[in-house]
Amino acid sequence: MARIRYYYDTETCKYERVRTKKIDIVLNALGILALTVVVSIAMIFLWTAYFPSPKEVILQNQIKEQAYIIDVLRSEVEQVSQTMAALENRDDNIYRVVLGAEPIDKAIRNAGAGGADRYAHIQEKDLSLKEEILDLYSRVDRLKRKMYIEARSQDELVELARNKEALFSAIPAIQPVSNEQLVGLASGYGFRFHPIYKVKKMHYGIDFAAPIGTPIYATADGVVDKVEVKFTGYGKMLEIDHGFGYRTRYAHMHDFAVRQGQRVKRGELIGYVGDTGTSTASHLHYEVMVNDKHVNPVHYFFNDLTPAEYEKIVELASIENQSLGM
Repeated sequence: MARIRYYYDTETCKYERVRTKKIDIVLNALGILALTVVVSIAMIFLWTAYFPSPKEVILQNQIKEQAYIIDVLRSEVEQVSQTMAALENRDDNIYRVVLGAEPIDKAIRNAGAGGADRYAHIQEKDLSLKEEILDLYSRVDRLKRKMYIEARSQDELVELARNKEALFSAIPAIQPVSNEQLVGLASGYGFRFHPIYKVKKMHYGIDFAAPIGTPIYATADGVVDKVEVKFTGYGKMLEIDHGFGYRTRYAHMHDFAVRQGQRVKRGELIGYVGDTGTSTASHLHYEVMVNDKHVNPVHYFFNDLTPAEYEKIVELASIENQSLGM
């Protein structure tokens, strides 16, 4: 029951009953309602600030899980990047050095995938970890490009290795006649006295003095592409094309053990020492050509000589004496 209130009226000298106007009641009600609303909003704000809703809790947990996964992926990408860097280093500084190939340009290795709209499908989405996801995409794309370049490089290295094996077989690497005592080298490469004209002329090969019929061996794998018989000059002569720009010539021979077009291996018998053509004694005149240019054959005697023997034969070849033939 509502309490009745009174006030003292000085004019009538009586206590009069306080009568509340309807407008005051309405205003009081509105004030109470407004205060209730404000307090409610404040309580809701405080509650949501310190006590998230179940849905928000789920979303927060999902974001934390995604951030953890991104961190794990970033760590994995870093490990793969380090492995790729090690492979690139081994490729450039070991494999390519051994095989005589130029290293891959760093600008090519480090080039980006390119394309301004490459990640447009991610940019358009409203993602909480968009920047981290874009960074991962970018790093993965760079790694994929590096892997592609490295795969192509490995294919190239395999081909180089195959060619290198063939190249090693094509390099004239032994002496064409048995010369264990190193006494058969009669005249070396360079200007020598001509045996007939008695003047200095360029001697483009090495003369090995040996008895007629001494076996002559191919100094590298190749194909016999020239067999000639003349009464002057080189006399009985053959040439072997070894590929990769290498050719060898064997002159003043007594007889042949191979025919033109025949494929031979290093160390295979190809003929016999003679005294044919412009020759003053039985010997083998041996030449090496690289890309159609004569080179000193003594520089290619490394497969069947020790370092000391090689030094000895270089010394003998450097003596300016008289050649035994053209």
